[in-house]
Amino acid sequence: MAGAEEDEVAPPAPHPVDPQQPMGQGPAAKRSRSEHHHGAGDAPSFRMEDLPVDVQAVIMSLLPLKEAVRTSIVSTSWRMLWTFRCNLSFKGPRYLHENDTKIQQAKCIETVNCVIQQHSRIGINKFSIRCGLFEEDSVHLDRWIRFAASSKAKIIHLDLRFKDVFEEVNHLHLEALLDAQGSSFLRSLFLGGVVIKPHSAICGFTILRRLVLQSVTISGDFTGFLANCAALEDLEMIECSGLTNLIIPQQLDKLQHLLIDGMEVEMVEFYAADLSHFEYKGQVVPIVHHGCSKLKKATIMFSGKKGLAKAFTAVPSILPVKILNVRSVALSKYSQLQKLPTRPDGMFMHLRHMTCRIIVHSRPQEANYDIEVLQLAYCLDAAPQLETLQLNMFYVSSSGVSSAEVVGMRRHDHLKAVFMSGFRCYKAQIKLACCILGNASVLEKLTIEPRITGTRYLGDNTDLHKILPGVCEWAQLTSERFGKVINVSGAPLHSE
Repeated sequence: MAGAEEDEVAPPAPHPVDPQQPMGQGPAAKRSRSEHHHGAGDAPSFRMEDLPVDVQAVIMSLLPLKEAVRTSIVSTSWRMLWTFRCNLSFKGPRYLHENDTKIQQAKCIETVNCVIQQHSRIGINKFSIRCGLFEEDSVHLDRWIRFAASSKAKIIHLDLRFKDVFEEVNHLHLEALLDAQGSSFLRSLFLGGVVIKPHSAICGFTILRRLVLQSVTISGDFTGFLANCAALEDLEMIECSGLTNLIIPQQLDKLQHLLIDGMEVEMVEFYAADLSHFEYKGQVVPIVHHGCSKLKKATIMFSGKKGLAKAFTAVPSILPVKILNVRSVALSKYSQLQKLPTRPDGMFMHLRHMTCRIIVHSRPQEANYDIEVLQLAYCLDAAPQLETLQLNMFYVSSSGVSSAEVVGMRRHDHLKAVFMSGFRCYKAQIKLACCILGNASVLEKLTIEPRITGTRYLGDNTDLHKILPGVCEWAQLTSERFGKVINVSGAPLHSE
C-alpha cells in the first residue's frame, strides 16, 4: 500500500471462514490428501503451530511487514502475530510540488494510523516515519508520538520535511516522548522538519545515545537540555536554526562523535573528553574544544575565502588527529599563498591520512582563481608524518590559469601514496604534482585520474576520451623526469 515503506503495507481485514464450504475442500481434507501423497510411513512435517506462541511471534517479527501480513492469513491462529513486529517503518511523499503529494500523504497517514491502532505495543524496537507533513496534520503526529512512547520504542526516526519547501513545520513537544513516569527507553532519536523547545527540566532521556536534528528550529535552553543527556555518544546537527552560540556542556563526557553542518552560529564551544571524531561544515567561526586529547579524526569544510588554509590554522584542537578530511570551495581569487606555521605546536604531528576536496570556480583566462590547489602544498608542510593523500579536484569552469608559485615546500619522508582525481593537466595541478614528486622522498606511486569524482553533474566526465591522451603523455614525461611511478587511472596501457 502506498504510504508504507517498500516492504510494508497496512494489514488487511482477516478473511472469514465460509461455513458452507464442502467438507472435501476444507483444511482437514487438504491435510489428508497431503498425507496420502507422502505415504503413511513418512515422518510428520514441521508445523509452526507446534512452536510456543512467543516463538511464533519472534519469527513473524523478522519478516517484512508485507510478508508478515500475508502469512497471517494462512492460519486463524496466526492472524494477530504480525502485531508483535518490533520494527515499523513508513515512507510517504517528500516533495510538496508533485502532482499526487496530497493523495500519497493521505495514504501514508492512513497506513500509519491503521497499523498503530492494531499493534500490540509490545517489544517495539524502531518506529520510523519519513513523510512530509503539513502543520494542520499535527494531530496525527501527536498520536504517533504517544504510540512510540507508550510502546517503549528504542529508536525513533521522524523526518517530516518537504525537501522542496521550508515553510511547513510541526511543533513537537519533547516531553511527549517520555512515558507516564517521565522516563524514556530511547537509545536513538532523529527529528527532521520540526520545532522544539528544549529546557533543563526535561530529564527523562538518560539512556539516549544518539541524537540527530536536521532542519529543526530550536527555541529554548538547548545546552541545559543536553546536560541531562549524559549517555549521549553521537550528536549531529544539520541546518538547524534558532541558536546564536552552540555550547555542548561538560556533562557529555561520553560524546564520541560531533557533527555540525550548515548551522548559522557565531561560536561553537564544547567539552568532550572522549570525543574521537569531530565534523564541522560551514562559515569560519571560533571553535573552542576543551579536552581533545582523544581526537583521532576530523572533517573541516570551511566556506569562504582561504577556506583550505583556515582549516589547518583556525581549529588548533584538531592538531592531534590521525585522519583529516578537508574541503574548500574557491569562489574568489587571492594573489598570495599563505604559509602555515612550522613550529611543533602548530603542526599536525600525528596526521597519517588526509582527504582533500577542492572545488574551483575559475574564470576563463583569469589568474589565481585556482590558487587554492597550490595552497595545498603549504598545507602539507604542516603534516610532516603524512603517509597517504587523496585529492579530489573539480573545476566548475576550466581555465587552469595560475601565475602563483610554490616556494620552498618542505621534504616529506613518510608520504608513500598520492591519488589525484579530476587531474586534467591544468597549470596549478601540474605545479602541485611536481612539488610532491620532487619532495616526497619515499613516494611509491602517484595515481592521477582525469575523471571527476563526487559530482552530481554527469556532463563533467563526457570528454574524457579527449583529455586522456594528453594526461598520459604528461604522466610518461614527468615519470621519466622524476624517476617516480605515475599511474593514470582509466588508461592501463599507459600505467607507467
